[in-house]
Amino acid sequence: MGYACPVCEIPQQDEMHLANHLAFAAMLGNEDHEEWLDEHVPDWEGMGPGDLGERASAFAPEEEFEAVFEDTTGHDHGDPGRLENAIPAQRGRQAMGGETGEILAEAEAMTREMYESEEE
Repeated sequence: MGYACPVCEIPQQDEMHLANHLAFAAMLGNEDHEEWLDEHVPDWEGMGPGDLGERASAFAPEEEFEAVFEDTTGHDHGDPGRLENAIPAQRGRQAMGGETGEILAEAEAMTREMYESEEE
């Protein structure tokens, strides 16, 4: 079981993955995801993944997917609380310049804030 993204229908394993998918897509410039969040969860930018996932999942009915999720394959992302595990793209950010680098830096900072606020 999982959730289909209410915007693009890409399968997400759980509420947390749905929240991260929606937020990262929006922050990286996907206007459809950003507009959906602005309409359905107007205060999404100030939420952590737990709260955002809970709110967004109300609009994304649970579905059964034939696809295998990473957590069932033995693939390990490591500690999700460690930023380098939460955002694999940040390792290559130094090689990117301009707007792409700025967007990734903003996403990194927002992710760090989300994890820190959930630890409190």
